[in-house]
Amino acid sequence: MKLFHTFLTGLVFGTGIAISGMMNPAKVLNFFDLAGTWDPSLAFVMGGALVVTFIGYRLVWRRAAPLYADRFQIPGAKHIDMKLVGGSALFGVGWGIAGFCPGAAIPALGTGRWEVLLFLGAVAAGLALARILQGQPLITRSAKA
Repeated sequence: MKLFHTFLTGLVFGTGIAISGMMNPAKVLNFFDLAGTWDPSLAFVMGGALVVTFIGYRLVWRRAAPLYADRFQIPGAKHIDMKLVGGSALFGVGWGIAGFCPGAAIPALGTGRWEVLLFLGAVAAGLALARILQGQPLITRSAKA
């Protein structure tokens, strides 16, 4: 059942990304082009996502635990450090240059565009480099695997 719910969640997410136009890098780049061909429609997509997330969290936090885990896993860090700021800035710059964010690029694999493969390859290389620089192994095994 967990696999079915995972599939259904991915299907809904990918459909929403496709309908909203977030798989189209030109539409995303136009959202960032405030002085030129600005397209505010993605602000409505993000606003809608915030409303759904707000309601969803209110419902989920009423539960004692998630459906498929013993407990909620909440980040313990409470401070803003240079890793967070640098990573956020790098994410924003990459999104602004490429017109893709990782969440939208994965469903965009279905378009068969080489740019999507290049972008996700760069994301994977960046993640691997970050792990190497932090002295972490490239591949970790889950205890539940």
